[in-house]
Amino acid sequence: MPLLTTAPVASDWLKSEEPGRRSRSTVIIASGSGKLLSGQVLGKLTASSKFVPNAASGSDGSQTSAAILLFPVDATSADVQAVVVDTDAVVSHAGLIHGPSVNDATKRAAANAQLAAVGIKVRQGA
Repeated sequence: MPLLTTAPVASDWLKSEEPGRRSRSTVIIASGSGKLLSGQVLGKLTASSKFVPNAASGSDGSQTSAAILLFPVDATSADVQAVVVDTDAVVSHAGLIHGPSVNDATKRAAANAQLAAVGIKVRQGA
């Protein structure tokens, strides 16, 4: 019997948010970011205020985790509007997706601290 898999959904990682959708904002995901799934951690580009997958280092703003993508988007060839969680929320670390360079525990801990600075508390476990 083949194994069935499903794409990540917000309930995989979003455990609590403020009432009235106060934890959410509409943002622009920069063209070239590719196909992004729910739970993708994002950095905000300083020059354009657009969002991209977070990075471990850099000087363009992508190195500072600032939000988490709520619903999947395809920003492969054009900027797209997206809904993100950017404040006052509790999330599970297990459902978060980081950029490719955020690839070890130290870098993920730094990203989690950056999310905490904007009011997103990352919890270990489900």
